[in-house]
Amino acid sequence: MGTETRMVEMIFPDAANHYGTLFGGNALALMAKAAFIAATRHAGGSVVMARSERVDFTTPIRVGEILNLTARVIRTGRSAMTVEVLGLAQATTGAAERQALSGRFEMVAVDAHGRPLPIAQNITSEGLTHDHP
Repeated sequence: MGTETRMVEMIFPDAANHYGTLFGGNALALMAKAAFIAATRHAGGSVVMARSERVDFTTPIRVGEILNLTARVIRTGRSAMTVEVLGLAQATTGAAERQALSGRFEMVAVDAHGRPLPIAQNITSEGLTHDHP
């Protein structure tokens, strides 16, 4: 099971604000989705978001640009994980990517009743995933 998830999104007008750039609420939803997928894969089951930590919008992402999101599980506790999400924007002309947003999300593994569930994995300092018996 990997601890990193990559997503690619094209920014269309329906996701933009009146300035023609990605609306912050839509950006947060995309980041949360990436964090959810990374945490779900890492935990091997259901997760919920417990907290979003600092989110930085570094540069606007314009309609017609591509947003490359990378979500990595950077910490694993008993039932909670910290997921770091980085967003790089890129023009469709192939211009260099630029950092556009970043944030951290605290995700919790849960059972069918929504109660915290222990995670059977741990991340070493090298960022590798190891299963524990």
